[in-house]
This record gives sequence, C-alpha cells and structure tokens, in this order.
Amino acid sequence: MKRSFEAIVVGAGPAGSAAALTLARAGVDVALVERAAHPGEKNMFGGLLHRMPALEEIFPDFWDRAPLQRHVVKKVLTFMTPERMVNVQYETESFDRTPYNGYTVYRPTFDRWLAEEARAAGATLVTRTTVEDVVREKGTVTGVTVLRDGGPLRAPVVIAADGVLSFTALKAGLRKRTFDPGEMAVGVKALLEMPKDVIDDRFGLVRDQGLSNEFVGCTGGVRGGGFLYTNYDSVSVGLVVHIGSLRDSGKTPYDLMNEFVTQPQMAKLLRGARLLEYSAHVIPEGGYDMIPGLVGDGILVTGDAAGFCYATGLNLEGINLAAHSGVLAAQAALEAREAKDYSARVLKGYERRLKESFVLKDLKTFRHAPKMLHIDRLYVEYPEIFCDVMERVYRIDGTPKESVSSLFLRLAKEKVGAGSLAKDAWTAWRAV
Repeated sequence: MKRSFEAIVVGAGPAGSAAALTLARAGVDVALVERAAHPGEKNMFGGLLHRMPALEEIFPDFWDRAPLQRHVVKKVLTFMTPERMVNVQYETESFDRTPYNGYTVYRPTFDRWLAEEARAAGATLVTRTTVEDVVREKGTVTGVTVLRDGGPLRAPVVIAADGVLSFTALKAGLRKRTFDPGEMAVGVKALLEMPKDVIDDRFGLVRDQGLSNEFVGCTGGVRGGGFLYTNYDSVSVGLVVHIGSLRDSGKTPYDLMNEFVTQPQMAKLLRGARLLEYSAHVIPEGGYDMIPGLVGDGILVTGDAAGFCYATGLNLEGINLAAHSGVLAAQAALEAREAKDYSARVLKGYERRLKESFVLKDLKTFRHAPKMLHIDRLYVEYPEIFCDVMERVYRIDGTPKESVSSLFLRLAKEKVGAGSLAKDAWTAWRAV
C-alpha cells in the first residue's frame, strides 16, 4: 500500500468524501481512509437529505446523478400519546418542482457513490483501515498510523472526518476525551420493506414524491423524538434519544422503539411492512456550543467530528452541513498547499470560510435549541395537552364549548402550571 500522499482524509462519510473529491479534482494526491469494508457500511442516519450547495457546485447535475430515493413534498410534525396523534402537515407544490428541497436517501448507497466519485476523480480509497493515532513531527501533524500493515501514512495535512467520536481529533488534542451525555444522542432505525404502490396510497403520494414525518411524545418521557421517511419501496422508521436521559430512565432503545412502532396509529401506517435491517448510531446534539477545536498544525476537523449537527425542534440537520464543511476544509487545505505552509495560522482560512457559510451561521442561530430539547414536559405533558384540546374540540356531547385558546390555557395550567408554561414558552422562543 502506498504510504505517502499530499493529503489524508480520515472517514468516507459525506464530509470526508466531499473533501477528498474536492482535493482530487484540484489535482491533489489524496488518500481517503475508511475503516469499513466499503464506504457507507457503518454509517446510519434517518434518511433525509436537504439541499447541498457545495455538492451542487461540484456536480451541476447532482440531483439527477446521485442515488436518491424520493423528493420530499410533505413535512409532518406529529404530537403523540400512547393512543392518540395530532398531525401538523405542510405540503407545497414548490417542493414538487426542481430544484427539489430535499430527498430521502439510503445512506450506504449514497456514501458508497460519493466515495466512488472521489476515487474516480483521482483519490486513493483505502478501506478496511482503522486510524490508530496521528503522526507528529515537532508538534505538527504529518500523517496517521493505521492498524494495517504496521506502518504510517504520511501527508502534510490530515482532515479528520471520522464521526462524532473522532479518534483522530482526539489524538490531535482538538477535542476532549469524554463527552457530556446531555450533548449526545443515539439514533436507532428500522428499515422496513413496503411496496411502492402501498407507500403511495398510504401516505397520499404519487410518482417519486416523498414524506418526512417527525414525532414528539413517542419516547416514553425520554428526551428525544421519532421519524418516518418514505423511500422508493421501503420506509425508514426510528428514534433519536438523548443518551443522558435514556440512561436515567433505565429503558433500552429497543423498548422505546417497540412502543413507538406498536402505537395504534403507527401500527396502521406500518401494517404489512417487513424488517430489512436495524441499526444504531451516536449523534452530536450539543450544537454550536459543543464544537471542538477545528484547526491545528497540519490538521482540520469537519462533519460530525466537528459537531456540525443541530436540531431546531422541527428539523434535524447534519449531512448537508457535513458535506459543505468537507468542501470548505478541502479549500483551506488547497490554500495551504499553494502557500507551502500547513501551519494552523494558514489553515485557519477554514474557520473563516465556515463563518461566512450557512454552516456556522445556522449553528449559531439555533445555538439555544438544545435547551428547548431539554424541556422534559415536551415529551409527555405537551403532547397530551395538544391531543386533549383536539379531543374536546371534536367531541360532541351536548356540553358548551370553550374557545380553543381558553381550552389550551386551562389544560396547560392544570398539567404544567402557569409558571412552567411561561418558562417553557420563553425557552422555546429563544431556541427557534
């Protein structure tokens, strides 16, 4: 195996492959190192891909070329109790026209395709190779050691894109050894086979239209939420729950997942589906305030390894941030190559690019969103209140009706108290 390169990218997820592709297209001799047998084998996420400006610049025909599933025209937010659901649905014709706002994707297929595009552009794809440590010379990172063939891989710049628990960033001293469980979540997902015509009929879709559905109140009081995304002939269903809250509850992800998919209304949506695979993955959810060091002498950190993921309560975004940040990291490495200087001083052009992009701007805008997700009443009491309001609005039993606003306030005061209601409203307002 070749041992010397002009750049090394660790991790062949969206961030790493986007970085390697950008470098390879610029004529850089770059190695893309992946621990799995093939890119995408060990990667997992819900399945929703938002617009990706960086990849659209690289591939003007990206949305026709990439292995995508359905374009999303329906966005649904569901408040759930063990027996009831309230859906808030947004559907627009503008999402049914190109350029589409987002797609559902099957991550193993998408990641493999993007890494192959990097390889086709000239990158050296090295699989079944785990990075063990970074190589330093006079305090500067000059390569990595790997658990394969016993020798190091050398390059004047290393881009760490090896996920939320990035061993590369840890060894380089750019992130702390342990994370706060309150900043981390675990995602669990079931991929369920369902015929295309059944999906179209059950979710009100035609052609290759898709649906994205987020759920609140489905985690048995554990901080977190659920999702359902329609693929071409399967559906992705799962939960994202905070690790600290999960630990304190004494429940397992499997317990919560089983309760979620057997809830009566969910069971009807999933009727007849067949399990294809089950997976789990750690997700950074601390947002802007958990971003580690991004730049060192000879090293850059990008994607999930940099904590580039956030939840607004309505959206969970990460893969688009990862790919865009990977391109920006590559551009900073190219700038350093031209200057023949890979010091942190020159590589800090990466941070400047991030600050000018939507990546850090969005993370900063929603930096308070994690605090909203720590409102425990959001996962039991508020879904119950919303369902109680709809129950009383629609139930006809001969008793006088209250106005919806009066009904909501009365039920909220009964369940959470006026003080807690005001406090939660202020926290949610600051978050979004």
